[in-house]
Amino acid sequence: MAAAQGSTTTAGARAGRSSLFGLEGEAHALADRLPELMLDALRVANAVAHGIHGRRRAGTGETFWQFRQFQASDPATVIDWRRSASSDHLYVREREWEASHTFWLWPDISRSMAFRSHLSAVSKRDRALVLTLAIAELLVRAGERIALIGLTPPMANRKATARIAEALATHEGEAAIEMSLPPPARLSRFSSALLFGDFLDPPETIAARLNEMAEGGVSGHLVQVLDPAEEILAYEGRMEFRSPEGSERWIADRVETLRPEYQRKLAAHRARIEEAARRIGWSFLVHHTDRPASEPLLALMMRLQGLPGDYRWKPLAGAAGATP
Repeated sequence: MAAAQGSTTTAGARAGRSSLFGLEGEAHALADRLPELMLDALRVANAVAHGIHGRRRAGTGETFWQFRQFQASDPATVIDWRRSASSDHLYVREREWEASHTFWLWPDISRSMAFRSHLSAVSKRDRALVLTLAIAELLVRAGERIALIGLTPPMANRKATARIAEALATHEGEAAIEMSLPPPARLSRFSSALLFGDFLDPPETIAARLNEMAEGGVSGHLVQVLDPAEEILAYEGRMEFRSPEGSERWIADRVETLRPEYQRKLAAHRARIEEAARRIGWSFLVHHTDRPASEPLLALMMRLQGLPGDYRWKPLAGAAGATP
């Protein structure tokens, strides 16, 4: 493990399970895992799809959506007389809104995202990829267009999620492994961006990138993916922390004594990221890899629908550094 960049957090945040075979081998290993992650993403998407009603809503279009009772504010021309004839009430036939929206996706697959502690079964990188592919599948099913920032054009066909996975497998490499924020790219006006990462870069760097992306009326949602050990510094006694690249190390004799200050700095760092997102009208969610991927995905879908709902990590009773 190693200290985060700048003033983000202290040792625990950038804990490194760095690759033993360099950037090229790490990139190939990630590409090999993408088919398995794709299947996991489809499983999560199917589970979440049963708990939501999708993004469908009334509007201009040709596809029938639902009948609803006639209201005093409706003109008489919208009454469906065939349906109304079989009831004591007047009914209106609503059509489904069919104007698709573009969503730009970005999973952070930089080296720090490879970290996995003893408290979680998956790495941050794997979880970010699963969330990206799962939300892509749900959005495509809802008739929206999806794209990877800087890698693919917007797509709306049934194979869009698979093409995004292929793009990640064929384009990720040394540059992707080293890049923790989305690359500069021109996003279509009034589209949306969905970013998944640990967001442990300096807050001012993150804020500057978000401001660039928000130009042109782009809305966005951030999902911070952290290992639970990074949240609570779940270690005791003498520990060695190493950077993801293994070039730096630091030894703490009694790491538990650092926990209060570490958690304070992490909270301050997160508050700055939330504030940067809030200023441009973006949302912010926190997800920890010991929790099911369906939780942040469901909360995110609810936000996309404009419904109340959030997911916030809460420490388990008895966990190191946990508070009741």
